[in-house]
Amino acid sequence: MSSTFYKETDDILERYELATERIVTISEDAVLPAELQRYFAEVAAFISNGLLPIMTQAVKGTLSERSLEQCVADNDRVFRIYDTEVYKNSFLCPAYAVEHLGQELGGPLSSLYYKLTDMIRAAFAGRLDIFTIYCELFLQIYGECQMEEEDKYRRESVVNALYSFEHDYCNVFMSENLISMVDPDYDFYTDIIMNADLSDDRYLYSYGMYIGPNERGIAAHLRSLPHEDVVAMARTYVEGYIKGFEITGKDISIKETVGVEAPVGFELMTREAIRLFNESGLAATVRFGGTSARNLYSSVPNKQCVYDHKNDKAYVWDKGMADRMLEVTRNTLEKHKELAATYGGPAVIETFGETPFEPANNDANAQYDEKQDELNVYYMSQSGQITNQYIKGEERSFTIIAYPIPEIGDKFNEIFNETVAVNTMDYELYKTIQQHIIDVLDQGERVHVTGRGDNHTDITVQLHHLDNPEKQTNFENCVADVNIPVGEVFTSPELEGTNGVLHVTQVYLRELGYRNLELKFKEGMIVDYNCTNFDSEEENKKLIYDNVLFKHDTLPMGEFAIGTNTRAFVMGQKYGIADKLPILIAEKTGPHFAVGDTCYSHAEDVPMYNPNGKECIARDNSCSLLRKEDVSKAYFNCHTDITIPYYELGDITVLTADGRELPIIREGRFVVPGTEGLNKVLDEN
Repeated sequence: MSSTFYKETDDILERYELATERIVTISEDAVLPAELQRYFAEVAAFISNGLLPIMTQAVKGTLSERSLEQCVADNDRVFRIYDTEVYKNSFLCPAYAVEHLGQELGGPLSSLYYKLTDMIRAAFAGRLDIFTIYCELFLQIYGECQMEEEDKYRRESVVNALYSFEHDYCNVFMSENLISMVDPDYDFYTDIIMNADLSDDRYLYSYGMYIGPNERGIAAHLRSLPHEDVVAMARTYVEGYIKGFEITGKDISIKETVGVEAPVGFELMTREAIRLFNESGLAATVRFGGTSARNLYSSVPNKQCVYDHKNDKAYVWDKGMADRMLEVTRNTLEKHKELAATYGGPAVIETFGETPFEPANNDANAQYDEKQDELNVYYMSQSGQITNQYIKGEERSFTIIAYPIPEIGDKFNEIFNETVAVNTMDYELYKTIQQHIIDVLDQGERVHVTGRGDNHTDITVQLHHLDNPEKQTNFENCVADVNIPVGEVFTSPELEGTNGVLHVTQVYLRELGYRNLELKFKEGMIVDYNCTNFDSEEENKKLIYDNVLFKHDTLPMGEFAIGTNTRAFVMGQKYGIADKLPILIAEKTGPHFAVGDTCYSHAEDVPMYNPNGKECIARDNSCSLLRKEDVSKAYFNCHTDITIPYYELGDITVLTADGRELPIIREGRFVVPGTEGLNKVLDEN
C-alpha cells in the first residue's frame, strides 16, 4: 500500500518478530485439551507454514523474483485451506469446529480462523502492521483459553477478545477501506496493473488473491486478442461511465477520481481503461475487494465457506459496535471530505460463468438474533446517510459491464466474442425501438404482467400520473451508458395500486440460486415470500429474508422494467448459460422488478431527461419521499433485480384510464409497431 497510510516502525517490527516466533512454537505445546490444542496448532500452521514465507519475501522485496513454478506452489499452499475436502475437515468449517470443539467454542473459534485469512493479502502486500495485529489477536485468544478451564468461560473470553479487536482496530480497517476508495495515492494494486509485465503470468500472483484457471485463462485470452480490440473494450467501458454523467446532467468536471472495480486477469483491459480515464482527467482508485465481486477481486475458491461465515459479525454485533463503526465512518469522511467530494463513483467490470451456487445451511453457522437484525437495518441506513453527505448521490455516477470467464465452458471463446458484440450493440437503433415502447406505456395508468407455463406471475404495476405528456414520461429510455449493454425501459412505480404475485421458476441473485422464488405485493410492498430451495419453509423464508430483503421486514417495489435485448437472451439460450448470466445482462432479457430503493436513490431531485427531451418524472415513490421528513425512513440501501425470462413470460399489457388494453408483449413476443426487429433474433433461434 501507499506510504500515505503505512509506515514501518521499529515498534511494529519488534512486535511482529515476537508474535511470529511464538506462533511457530505452538505446534510443540500441549497445554490445552487435545481437540482445542489441535485447533490452535492448525491455525498456527496456516500462519507459520503458509504465510510467513510470503511475508518474509515481501519485506525483503524478493517476491517478484519468484519463478512461475514458485508462484503457483505458493498459491496452492496458501489457498489449500479452501479445497472442498480440506475445508470440510478443518476448523475453518463451523460445522467441523462445533463437532470437535463443542457448541460453546466451535463457532467463535471458527470465525477467528476465518478472520485471520485476511492475513493473506497483508502478507503479499508486506503489511507488517496488519499481519502483526492479527498475530497478536490469535495469541491473545490462545492465552485466554489457557487461563480458563470451562468452555463457557473460554467462550466468553474469546468473544470479548474478538469484540475488543473489532472495536479497537475499527479505525484502522474501516478508515483505510474508505480512504483507499477516494485517494489514488493508495497505489499498491494500481501499480501492479499499470507497471507489471502482463505478458508473464507471474504478475497474477502479486496481489495476494486466489489465482485459478479463470484468472490464468482470461489473462491468456486477452493476450490473444488484437490490441485494438482490447482498447475498444476499454473504451466502451470508459465511455459508458462518462456518458452516465452526461445523460443524467451531472457535472463530471468537478470529479477527480473514479473507482475502478475489476477482476484479476483483466489487466490488459483495465490498464487501457485507466489510461483513458486519465486522459479524461480522472485518476483511478483500486482497492482490495476480498471475497466480494467489487473493487479488485478474483474467483472465490470456496463459496460455501464464505456463506458459512457471512454472519460471523453476530458474535460481536451490538449497538456499541454499530455506533463505533458509524463514528469512524463519519470521522474518516470528514477528515478526507475534499477527496470524497471529488470521487465520481465506481466503474465496474463484472464477470460471469461460474458454476451456479446453491448454499447449504448448517446449524453451526453464526446467526443474528432479531435485535441484531434490527440493528443491521439501522446501521445500513445510518451508514448510507453518512456516506451520501460526503459522496453526494446527486453528483456521482457509475457504470457496469460484464464479461464471461473460462469456467463458463468449452465455448468460452465464442461466448466471450458474442458478449463483446452484445456489449457494443447499436445505441441509436435501440433508442428508437425503445421509444416506441415508451410511447405506448405512457398512455397507461397501470401495466399488467402475467407469466405462462409453470410461471404464475400475475401482477399489476401502478404508474405515475403525467400532468404534461408532451413534456413528461414515466419510463427512462436506457441505452448503453451506466448499465452496459443496451436494452431496457424502466420506471419507479407508484406503490399504491401495485399489487399481485411475482414468480420465477429459477433465478440467481448475487450468485445465490433460488428455485420458485415468489414475492407477493400489496400496495407496492412485499407482504409474503417463499421459495423451494429447502424442505423447510422456515429455511426458505430465512434465505430470502437474509439475501433479498436484507433483513428488512418488507421492501417496496423500487423498479419495473422491460428488457429488450433479445440477442442477449438468445445468447443465454444458445450456449445454455442463462443461469450464469449476471443480473446486468439478465435484466435486459425480459421484464424485471427490483425490490428496495428506486434507481434514483439519493438523486430523486435531479431532473432526468430521455434522448427525446422528455423529463422522466417517475423518480420517487411514497417511501423515498419520506426523506423530506425523516431520511432514515426513506432508504433501504439495497436494490435487487428479479427477471422473468421471455420463455416464462405471458403478456405485458398497458391499461389506460379509459378502459383500453394496449399490448406490449403477447406470449413472449413484442407486438408494438416498430419493435418487430426484437422478435427476429428470437424467431431465428
